Amino acid sequence: MNILFDEENSVPEKIEETMKEAAGICAREEGLDPDLCEISFSFVTEEEIRSLNAAYRQKDAVTDVLSFPQYDDIHEPDNRQAVCLGDVVICDAVARRQAEEYGHSYERELVYLFVHSVLHLLGYDHMEEEERLLMRRREEEVMRSIGLERTGQAESGMAGAEQGAE
Repeated sequence: MNILFDEENSVPEKIEETMKEAAGICAREEGLDPDLCEISFSFVTEEEIRSLNAAYRQKDAVTDVLSFPQYDDIHEPDNRQAVCLGDVVICDAVARRQAEEYGHSYERELVYLFVHSVLHLLGYDHMEEEERLLMRRREEEVMRSIGLERTGQAESGMAGAEQGAE
């Protein structure tokens, strides 16, 4: 999986590798070759994410993560050629606050928000209860497979992306 990181906002190498691994798992589960997929990733400020949320979702509020899929159906493009699945935008300040609030590491929160967003790029949603449960199950499977499953306070509550990510 190729993740195009915004040069102005660095991600620690260990977290970057974990994000690539997680995105690769998500892509493979959808029948895509991770080596042919790429995702654009950026950190933004609270003001920037609020503006994006207002412009694209008509919600004048700060959120943790926004997803901008390139395709309505990920199987539209020729799966034998490189394809950009879309853009992931995370508000770093919100991710850090949520990690503290939910009692887990910043790495876990950041990767969880990223996985949530990648699943949106792959066509998952959580508007209906059945969709929400399926998406949550996929998130948990991926997080468990990379060793970042929920523990403690975060396990009993609705963590991270459940509270407003798109």
